[in-house]
Amino acid sequence: MLYICIPARNDARTVGLLLWKIRQVFGEYSREYHLLVADDASEDDTSDVLDRYQHALPMKVINHSERLGHAATVEELLTHALQTSDRLKRDCAVTFPADFSVSPAVLPDIIKRFESGADVVVAESIGAEPTRLGRLIRHAAGWLLRPGLKLDGVSDPLTAVCAVRLVTLRKAMRGRTGRFLETENRLANAELLARTAAAARQIAVLPVSDEHLRPDAVHGRTSLGTAVDLYRAGRQLEIPEPGAAIQRVS
Repeated sequence: MLYICIPARNDARTVGLLLWKIRQVFGEYSREYHLLVADDASEDDTSDVLDRYQHALPMKVINHSERLGHAATVEELLTHALQTSDRLKRDCAVTFPADFSVSPAVLPDIIKRFESGADVVVAESIGAEPTRLGRLIRHAAGWLLRPGLKLDGVSDPLTAVCAVRLVTLRKAMRGRTGRFLETENRLANAELLARTAAAARQIAVLPVSDEHLRPDAVHGRTSLGTAVDLYRAGRQLEIPEPGAAIQRVS
């Protein structure tokens, strides 16, 4: 089973199209999947859009009456996948952005890497940045996150698309008290990657081609504030570096 975890917040304009495109992908690519979508107290029509799709797709919707934030929402979705699955070694959770900054067309390639043995598959999407500054910060993210997070071989640790074998996720979560993800917003993406990579036996990095990216996605933009947050997180967190080599897929 592939659990596609989608945290949504004021994404009424894009989340319906995303869900429909996911359905199209799996209509052509035979693989058992289940959508886990959390509406984090959206102030637009996101909830109404999700209601329209809930009966047409294999999907569970979690509605928040109060905003929890991106990190807590992602953690909730991942935890739900762990609690639902009875095949942790075979099943996988994939985080995916609701703003359609990355096309679901990348999912078959991610699944192929997962089925080839990777415990963590990272979909890099640096090309989605509309500005030169944003691309520069994304390229420098790995350096800014040191020494707390070391992800040599990953050019885009801020990516919102990350697939994790559930047994690896359980291992990464084991023994932790309190929240699994301590950071917030897009930094939580890098933290999730670092924590799961530290528990993985095989890690694959999959560059996403420009045709699968939407540069104008608001949630995907990077600013100088992001660089400052990266620098601070690199000095607040202490996550062991991956024990396995990170393999880049051409």
